[in-house]
Amino acid sequence: MVDELDGLKVAVLATDGVEQVELDRPWQALEEAGAQPELVSLEAGEITAYQHIDKGDTKKVDAVVSSADPDEYGALVLPGGVINGDFLRADADAVAFVKAFFEAGKPVAAICHAPWVLAEADVLRGRRMTSWPSLQTDLRNAGATWVDEEVVVDGNLVTSRKPDDLDAFTAAIVEQFAAEPADDEDADEA
Repeated sequence: MVDELDGLKVAVLATDGVEQVELDRPWQALEEAGAQPELVSLEAGEITAYQHIDKGDTKKVDAVVSSADPDEYGALVLPGGVINGDFLRADADAVAFVKAFFEAGKPVAAICHAPWVLAEADVLRGRRMTSWPSLQTDLRNAGATWVDEEVVVDGNLVTSRKPDDLDAFTAAIVEQFAAEPADDEDADEA
């Protein structure tokens, strides 16, 4: 896993209420693979992660979504958390930031409640995906085919259900983020 993502700059979009393990574990996997994750959030300063309903650690924000440029990042990770997912989907700048990754065909990974912002960005039509089970009606209404699986890869989108799925989720993130540039080169050569 070392250096598979050498130098890839990855936006990790989260705000207060993010599920701590769903922020920390993908972040660690990205760093171990050589990527450069940056925390993009709704406001400058720090965010407070949660361990389900209890406050967890704080994390320094690297960039504010209203002024962050999606073109500066090669991929996007959306950690879960009920509060986090709800706050992000209600923020127009966060929704536009997410949509820009899909419009550019860049890889995106979302776990748990994070797919709420994908539904709000209207990027799920025709997609096969998973999430925390309580989101399945919202995601189906947004045009997705929802399945109850540990991890689902559909093109440039990687989704998982919950913290128990993090091993599969982080492995799929690294694999898909590493494969994406090679796929683009192959397409150019064809």
